[in-house]
Amino acid sequence: MLKESVKQVRTANIEHLSNRLKTSGKLDRGMKRSFKVINIAFYYLVILSLSFVFLYPLLYMLSKSMMQMQDVADATVQWLPKRLNFHNYALAWESLKFWGGFTNSAIISFGSAILQILSCSIIGYGFARYRFPGYTVCFVLLLFTFLVPPQTIVVPLYLFFSDLGWINTHLPFVIPSMFGHGLKGALFVLIFIQFYRRMPNVLEEAARIDGAGPLRTYWKIMFPLAKPAMLIVFLFSVVWHWNDSFEPNTYLTTPNFYNLSQRLAMFYGSNNQAAEAMAQTTSGSIGMAPTGLNQIMAGCILTILPILILYLFVQRHFVESVERSGIAGE
Repeated sequence: MLKESVKQVRTANIEHLSNRLKTSGKLDRGMKRSFKVINIAFYYLVILSLSFVFLYPLLYMLSKSMMQMQDVADATVQWLPKRLNFHNYALAWESLKFWGGFTNSAIISFGSAILQILSCSIIGYGFARYRFPGYTVCFVLLLFTFLVPPQTIVVPLYLFFSDLGWINTHLPFVIPSMFGHGLKGALFVLIFIQFYRRMPNVLEEAARIDGAGPLRTYWKIMFPLAKPAMLIVFLFSVVWHWNDSFEPNTYLTTPNFYNLSQRLAMFYGSNNQAAEAMAQTTSGSIGMAPTGLNQIMAGCILTILPILILYLFVQRHFVESVERSGIAGE
């Protein structure tokens, strides 16, 4: 009897323990699912918050560009206009003389980007794969050109380009890019240096065995493999030249040579003057003062639209290039 009672007690304890383990296992699985749901929700919350921060200016421009003047001045209208107005884009197109500004911007941006790829690539290859007399001095000078702000040397550059007769031409932007200089040229050289240093030496050794010299090895083997770095340099150079207004305002003083950024600034100034003149001659109620913000925002959309279209086509390749070129911190 005693043995049977002990067995029954043991069996009951075992069943109790197993039930507790099953219950705890279910609780653990439930807690894991809850933590997983919370992590996913937090992840999307952060992504949406950051996306809104970056997309807010674009959404604001789109909203204001489709409003009428009364909607922009009306404090009760925030995002959705009472009636869509696409006439602002037609006025901005004509005021910017879009095709002329686009041509000038394209010559400066794309021409400089292509030349910087060719020049900065071979300079970066030389720094990455060779050790020559004066290497350290040249590299320090390269870093020095990267650190010196262009605003500090604009006066001697302007005088130099003026003596050459390059003012009111595209040459102050294109010719320096041909020699690895220009806007952010030193940074592009550093990008190519970082990329070429990651490439294996066996490629050059195999080319040397086949009888290829240094230039042929670079042009036939190394340069074609640098497509990720080329894409990064191309996009950065195009965007920075497209958005730059300091150097164009310095070297381009004739309206026929103005790029889109300069024409947008002129459009902004003339539109504000017209709105101020209208406000002085019009007796409106408080909060309904005339404004040209809708047309200015339409001009901003037209100015950045080519760059947005370019990025939509190459954004997947751009992300891959950043990962493969080594500038992502790997």
